[in-house]
Amino acid sequence: MEENTWIDNRVDDLEISSLQRILACRNQEAVEAAIAYARYLASLGVTPENCPVFLSILEIRNRWVVEALVGKQDPFKMLSAVQPNANLLSHIFRMLADWPKGEISPVNLSVILGALRSIYSTPRNGYNLYPISLAELNSLGKHLDKDKGQDNPVNRAILDCLYKLSSLENPSDPAMDQISSQALAIRNAFFDERRRMQDVIPEVLLGRKERRQEIEPRREAAFSEGMAKPAAKAAPPQKAAGRPSRRTAAKRR
Repeated sequence: MEENTWIDNRVDDLEISSLQRILACRNQEAVEAAIAYARYLASLGVTPENCPVFLSILEIRNRWVVEALVGKQDPFKMLSAVQPNANLLSHIFRMLADWPKGEISPVNLSVILGALRSIYSTPRNGYNLYPISLAELNSLGKHLDKDKGQDNPVNRAILDCLYKLSSLENPSDPAMDQISSQALAIRNAFFDERRRMQDVIPEVLLGRKERRQEIEPRREAAFSEGMAKPAAKAAPPQKAAGRPSRRTAAKRR
């Protein structure tokens, strides 16, 4: 019994280790396996139970994998089925802080910004659920791209969040009041052509990085393309032309 338990535990460890290597996406085979895994998750849909797994896929930073996870749905609505909670928000703000400006795919950002925009659409309820810190607010604002304008979907989502948070003005609560003031300052700096974003956000956060080279999967071939074509059926042998029989010769006369 103990030997079987040891084997089962060893298999579990190997399966987890294999999945971790797949999700690291360090080679083409791993990327393709991660895409298949993401498609499987997408077929299940996001639930409160599997939401952490979806978030872990977003952290892979491979756009082909993330696009497979999102599929044809609106990325801004992808997490709409998940009940907001402090753990979800803490994870989202950690991702925003970890992702350097300009390095992450707009699809990744769209998924988590959609959740933030929904949660803070009622600012006080959102703040009571998760009191955002000044550092977290700056991590959100750093992903604004002033060159792309307010109609850019990612910019629009961030600006909507800042607008809602700026309404939290509350002199009796210094922490909340500071969030309101900073959200307004970031928003104003974006719209004011005379100001730079580093005037209101620490410059160390705004260092832009080029998106790192992502490993691209091979072109997917249709199943029929990979199948060998059946060999052509051989034609039956023809009779060799010979001397006509006497009966045939008589008929011709």
